[in-house]
Amino acid sequence: MKRLYLLIAVLAVLALLFTGCAGDRTKTAKTKIGLVFDLAGRGDNSFNDSAYNGLVRIAKEYKGWIEGDPSKVDFGNKVMLKYAEPKGGGQDRETLMRALAEEGFNPIYGIGFAFSDSIAKVAADFPKTQFVGIDVFLPDLTEASNVTCVGYKEHEGSFLVGAVAALKSGGSKVGFLGGVDIGLIHRFDNGFQAGAMYASPAHRAPGMVLSQYISKEFSGFNDPAGGYNVAMNLFKQGCSIVYHAAGGSGDGLFKAAMEAKKLGIGVDADQALVYDSSSDSAVKEWAKVVLTSMFKRVDTGVFSTSKTFIDTKKLPGGYITLGLAEEGVGYAVNDLNKDNLADVQAKLDELKAKIISGEIKVPDENTDMKEWAKTLM
Repeated sequence: MKRLYLLIAVLAVLALLFTGCAGDRTKTAKTKIGLVFDLAGRGDNSFNDSAYNGLVRIAKEYKGWIEGDPSKVDFGNKVMLKYAEPKGGGQDRETLMRALAEEGFNPIYGIGFAFSDSIAKVAADFPKTQFVGIDVFLPDLTEASNVTCVGYKEHEGSFLVGAVAALKSGGSKVGFLGGVDIGLIHRFDNGFQAGAMYASPAHRAPGMVLSQYISKEFSGFNDPAGGYNVAMNLFKQGCSIVYHAAGGSGDGLFKAAMEAKKLGIGVDADQALVYDSSSDSAVKEWAKVVLTSMFKRVDTGVFSTSKTFIDTKKLPGGYITLGLAEEGVGYAVNDLNKDNLADVQAKLDELKAKIISGEIKVPDENTDMKEWAKTLM
């Protein structure tokens, strides 16, 4: 009996020690970085997962850990990283950012353009905390502002995958699937249309490049069923390849492509590799119908700004824009698709060089595509 009491006492002491160590860990971290995901959160195989990969890169390079992460990312105690996921329609974005600020996290990231209002409000209440908005735009920022907006030239990367789609289509129609009918997604759409028309004269004819959107509401980024329906509609209209900019709804595209025996083009992350690594056998099959992906390096945006903050103890406010020249956007080549892209690789390299040099000016969301198409005639 004495031995039992002794064992219980020892275990109690150990429990206290470990609890104390865990508490000390959060207090002694030199930097605490917070992040709030967009709708769909982790596991969207796209935008949010790319942001998460940025956190992993920070943890690895600066010997940190991600607090409460199911994947148990842990490389040391120097940098504490923590993320939160909005619920429902994302009405709690501001609440989640405010909670991180109150806990002393700095910098704090909002992932997605829907964070614009939340960042503006919370940043005003926490002037000593730096806020970073990925795909967020707030007007009149200066270097002294405590908000940094990171944007991307999505139209440049979309131009290249538009060229891929047209060149690999065999002369058939190609399509674009947008999650939400807003300016940011029009940027992807217009870039895709331009790339297809520039690379393939056949696709300059009316009706050869189609576009369709899931919704005018933000829910369009987290609606795989809606993505499936729109994709099937595009395939039935004669598209052999469809490119999506629809976040988590993009899963519906690849499910539809499998059933229709067509191809899809992913976005934000290398979706072929994401699907190929899935433990779900049905999802793993989707990798076979991913022609390529227009990767948007959200991880680079998160990592590079965090790196600047950690290295210099500050992060300038204002605007950062990442395009092809900055390797912020591009298209995926991997072991699964490299043979299929081999015959168009030289053409894509040529187009990329012309965009970077300025010889090709890719239309953005403010461009009238009918007028732009006339410049190719």
